[in-house]
Amino acid sequence: MNFSFSRVGTLAALLAAGTLPTFAQSTPAQTPTAPQAKPAVKKQTTPHSGDKVIFSRSTDANGEVVTHVGPGAAVPKIEAAAKPEATDAERLALAVTGLDLDVHMDVAAHTLEVRARVQAKNAGATPLKHVALQLSSSLKWEQMRVNGKNMNFSVATLNSDADHTGQLHEAAVTLATPIAPGASVELDTFYSGAIEATAQRLMSLGTPETVAIHNDWDEISPDFTGLRGFGNVVWYPVASIPVVLGDGARLFSEIGRQKLMLSHAHVRVLLTAQFPHDEAPTVAVLCGHAVDLKVEDKQGTNPGFPGVATAELDVPVPGFEAPSIFLARRKAHSDKLATAWATADNDINVEKWLDAASDVRPFLELWLGVHPRGTLTLIDLPDPKDAPFETGTLLVAPLGDQTTEQLDRILVHALTHSFTQMQNDPAPAWLNEGLATFMETLWVEHRKGRDAALGVLEADRPALALVEPSSPGAGNGQPLDKAIDPIYYRTKAAYVYWMLRDMVGDDALSAMLRDYQPQAGESSSATLIKLLRGAGVTRDISWFFDDWVDHDKGLPDLSIAEVFPHPAQSGSVLVAVNVNNTGYAACEVPVTVHTAKGLQAERVFIPARSHAVRRILVLGQPTEVQVNDGTVPEIEASVHKTTIGGANAAPPLPGGSSSSTPPQN
Repeated sequence: MNFSFSRVGTLAALLAAGTLPTFAQSTPAQTPTAPQAKPAVKKQTTPHSGDKVIFSRSTDANGEVVTHVGPGAAVPKIEAAAKPEATDAERLALAVTGLDLDVHMDVAAHTLEVRARVQAKNAGATPLKHVALQLSSSLKWEQMRVNGKNMNFSVATLNSDADHTGQLHEAAVTLATPIAPGASVELDTFYSGAIEATAQRLMSLGTPETVAIHNDWDEISPDFTGLRGFGNVVWYPVASIPVVLGDGARLFSEIGRQKLMLSHAHVRVLLTAQFPHDEAPTVAVLCGHAVDLKVEDKQGTNPGFPGVATAELDVPVPGFEAPSIFLARRKAHSDKLATAWATADNDINVEKWLDAASDVRPFLELWLGVHPRGTLTLIDLPDPKDAPFETGTLLVAPLGDQTTEQLDRILVHALTHSFTQMQNDPAPAWLNEGLATFMETLWVEHRKGRDAALGVLEADRPALALVEPSSPGAGNGQPLDKAIDPIYYRTKAAYVYWMLRDMVGDDALSAMLRDYQPQAGESSSATLIKLLRGAGVTRDISWFFDDWVDHDKGLPDLSIAEVFPHPAQSGSVLVAVNVNNTGYAACEVPVTVHTAKGLQAERVFIPARSHAVRRILVLGQPTEVQVNDGTVPEIEASVHKTTIGGANAAPPLPGGSSSSTPPQN
């Protein structure tokens, strides 16, 4: 197995490889069967303190599950809708600001039942008439309350590849009084159902089953439960627009939009899992955070009496991650940087992973400091062919045999999160996942040289150039601080770190990375500029953050307009290089003049929609001029070369070269 985090994701990789057809699929509503109550576990849902019991479940004398409806909570009327009631505009307007999830699982039956309290607001400009939430089509809506009032609702089935079934169940409530713009609403919902591994969405697009099932492995089972959240399995309520694979990057944009919306929401998960006797789980990770797992497994007088495991997470600011649940039976292997939970098959191989973590630690400490802010958690996937997944400081992957080179690169990326990620005050995605991608390329440079690292960047540059707007306002670009697509917060962010490194130097960049903490009411750019000034950077670099972080002005488009060598004194030659930039983003690039005796390089600022002239004095006959070395991403290419025919080919350009100096305050 070989995997890299520098791509836009498993599903996108399948699309790029041609495994999935890239046609657009329509998303009409399907006529669903009438939702039926489906009791999932033989336990009573415990209400929050001070709440009224809306309904509860218990087991009668015959062992049957009975639902009890509380006083004042009439059984809701649930209709199967022939078509959705809510529009995309209404779905986009409902912004989730908080999730309180009380999750009960029966891992042997592959089922869950959930009480989900959803805090939301109308983020649109007009009153909101319909409130609509979606779940995986494998789950059934049972009850919905709006601001404490039990409501009738309809359920429609939407085609959406945000879930591994390829469909979502949407519950929609028509409000007597629409929600005003900016106003909040509290939704109290109940739902249940089974979640088992299915390759339905990928196979429907022509993906071979053997490939599809190793990518869509989400399931509930005694040995391994993995629910990755929106984009894989929608196990919690969401307000999303239907999107399908093959329709460009819309699915990945919607995944990012959902993560960004929840990045500052208050998320609480209380997990209660029922498991077969003597098959207790040993590790629980909620929303990317390893949590304490409390287990009770007393057989008593009934040989079939199940055990119960509980875990809880409460995070006021979850960051750019989808809510997820992982629960597994694994053996722990620990060192100072990581805890690996492995299957019996990988008890020996997992030690290689921990050794690799120790091997890359000095490199990470050099750049990120000697005190990691967290511990990396590794969980072994059930099948060695399963696709890896990471969220927060969690990496879920087959912990099998890997080459040293593969392990080192994987762990540089994964451990970067544990060195830099803060649980209660996470950074934007480009300062999190983008930094991990940058560190991965730095490791390639460390082991194989700069050209190899730039080759890794170049592999993704054409995809970045394809999505970037040709001019401000001409397309839907994404400023890095609010980026939701991986091509921006990974690929473009890695380029930004490389450019910044070349402008300010390794020491200043390292100091910035070690000391960064988000500041309330301050943009990440403002915070980073202050840190760089504190690290001794005196030059003005605000233009760089303005063009590359705070706004998306597309990519530069450079070319060598003219080269004029002119003989100077003592065998030296003054070479004037005129560089054009037809793009809308300014940049600073290395301009290198090669001679038979060596080379001379200088960094040159190229304004947007302009040009710069730089005169470079070299010793000996100049043979070639190169502009950019691949560190600055461009629209067409990132390296430009011109061969010089003779030292007396033309006189130097008249005038000064003030345009090659960045703007000053």
